[in-house]
Amino acid sequence: MSNQQSKNSSDSINTATQPEVANGSSTFDVVLWIIAIVLLLAASLVGQYLPQYWVPANNIWVRVAITIACILVALGLLYATHQGKGFFRLLKDSRIELKRVIWPTKQETVNTTWQVSVVVIVTALVLWGFDTLFSRLIQLIIG
Repeated sequence: MSNQQSKNSSDSINTATQPEVANGSSTFDVVLWIIAIVLLLAASLVGQYLPQYWVPANNIWVRVAITIACILVALGLLYATHQGKGFFRLLKDSRIELKRVIWPTKQETVNTTWQVSVVVIVTALVLWGFDTLFSRLIQLIIG
């Protein structure tokens, strides 16, 4: 009986800690993705090609505004998809987690940096020593 209770409690813990996955994608999501990709491509090509076909686009600020508008509309469309909502949920959860992090003090950072530096130097010297030893052994064997 207690095994069943512990199994049930472990199952609830596992499901609580598992990341939420965006469920599938609909045809509507695929259409939104295609439109968003087309808009992002258009935003990258506005400056080069639009002035040839539309006279007001000769003004740099018109091209900048159109580029920004294309990017914002594309991001809005991407946000409307299941994956987009999942991504923004991930960003929100990451921000919350970053607030929970206990960051090291300056002294702890300096101490850890020195420790890592010493270990790297010692490891480099040991590897150099082995390389030199094996090189000389090979030279003795080969002649």
